[in-house]
Amino acid sequence: MNTMGRRLLRLPLFYLLFMVHCALFISSCGKYSFTGTTLDPNIKTITINTFTTSAAGGPANLTLQFTEKLKEYYQRYTNMKVVPNNGDIVLEGSFTAYDVLPVAATASDQAAQNRLQVSVQVRFSNSKDETKNFDQAFSFYQDFPANQTLTQSESRLVPKIQDQLVLDIFNKTAADW
Repeated sequence: MNTMGRRLLRLPLFYLLFMVHCALFISSCGKYSFTGTTLDPNIKTITINTFTTSAAGGPANLTLQFTEKLKEYYQRYTNMKVVPNNGDIVLEGSFTAYDVLPVAATASDQAAQNRLQVSVQVRFSNSKDETKNFDQAFSFYQDFPANQTLTQSESRLVPKIQDQLVLDIFNKTAADW
């Protein structure tokens, strides 16, 4: 076998050893978890208060659906038990915006596309580590064609927006992102 062939055979071995080294390094770095959470193991319970709304518009059940999605997500991806009061961590908040905005204009100054943007203000309290507490706005949007009304698009857009908001909130609270 020529010199080039021997070098090519050594290359995969180098990468394999490098990847093993990286995996060992990551697994030794504190609270990292392959489930994606960095929660303190002493945190056993979570209270998720029903979100409210100060935004004009949106489906009547927006706040209840969102609160239930949050509870389901935390139950699925953590070992915490959802309790009605006095959880080790507490999530609460309010929808602050539910807006339809034009985002793409045509040559005749008409909207070619609209955007449904939803914002929620979230308060997070961690009784085990108060340095993790925050009060922060989260926002996400979905675009829809201007030839459709919000009523026609809402049942498709709102679940996608809620799912992304839940993921963003979870990442901020449980994954420390």
